[in-house]
Amino acid sequence: MRTLAVRLDSLGDLLVTGPAIRALAAGSDHLTLLCGPRGRDVADLLPGVEEVLCWRAPWIDPEPDPVDRAEVEGLRARLQAGRYDRAVVFTSFHQSALPTALLLRLAGMPWVGAISEDYPGALLDLRLTGVPDDIPEHERALRLARAAGAELSPGDDGLPAVRRHLAALPAGVEPPYVVLHPGTSVPARAWSPQRYRSLVDRLVELGHRVVVTGGPGEEELTAFVADGIATDLGGRLTVPQLAEVLALADAVVVGNTGPAHLAAAVRTPVVSLYAPTVPAVRWRPYGDRVVLLGDQHAACRDTRATVCPIPGHPCLDSVTPGEVVAAVTALCGQPAPVLPV
Repeated sequence: MRTLAVRLDSLGDLLVTGPAIRALAAGSDHLTLLCGPRGRDVADLLPGVEEVLCWRAPWIDPEPDPVDRAEVEGLRARLQAGRYDRAVVFTSFHQSALPTALLLRLAGMPWVGAISEDYPGALLDLRLTGVPDDIPEHERALRLARAAGAELSPGDDGLPAVRRHLAALPAGVEPPYVVLHPGTSVPARAWSPQRYRSLVDRLVELGHRVVVTGGPGEEELTAFVADGIATDLGGRLTVPQLAEVLALADAVVVGNTGPAHLAAAVRTPVVSLYAPTVPAVRWRPYGDRVVLLGDQHAACRDTRATVCPIPGHPCLDSVTPGEVVAAVTALCGQPAPVLPV
């Protein structure tokens, strides 16, 4: 059985789809993952994935290029050459699987499954409907995999996970430490840089080593937050290196962005500074040791806003550095500090 799993959006989306991909892989002789460029860097870390194809889908990417007929035809030819027996298309609740299903049919895919409330005609062999809105994204994806006849291997906990020990720690980074990741994919999900900087001061005062991480283009932000007293790794890490840095941390403080799911996938305690623009029940990082902070009933709730529509950003900036320190301390198993809020 040759299986094609499709998830065409971001790093975090791929991570939460990981359990469903593992289930498909458990019942397949070979599994190929078709992903988008925003998730490509984590694709090789997903257990069960043997081959990766990458393509920017103009109906999924948030900043799409115009539809290019030659690129579409090129992907169709690559998929046809793969001689897959089935394809399972994973999407979020607000995305349609049907354009992808059409492309797969044009590539000769004999069997296609997806979640779809829209009538699919001849595009789907498995049309899963009625999936509840109030379940975590990894469980939503698992429902589709199970409907396709797949099941997790015995002992698999069904949570996001990645392959480990693929990268060495950067020079000068040694446990124990706490990681702060101040950047987010969209501004509405970010705690203010000044509050992160104050958090660094308080954590250092308590005796913690602090490491600040960030992706390319976030170097100015991470340098400000690190303030010369934390280790600044902004723009310096590959995704496998980031996974290892997160895996060896005592705790991670991060907003609703891909590295939050990466931290949960390596089973590190997470303080999630979560803006409710998308529901936490779907998109919070999942694990045994996660503390969710932020006003989940703020006026921006469920708006999917990328820039905060409410003056003062109350959903997150109502959270004080003192509250985050207390959460970090609790996750690290230490007595609660006595610090001013």
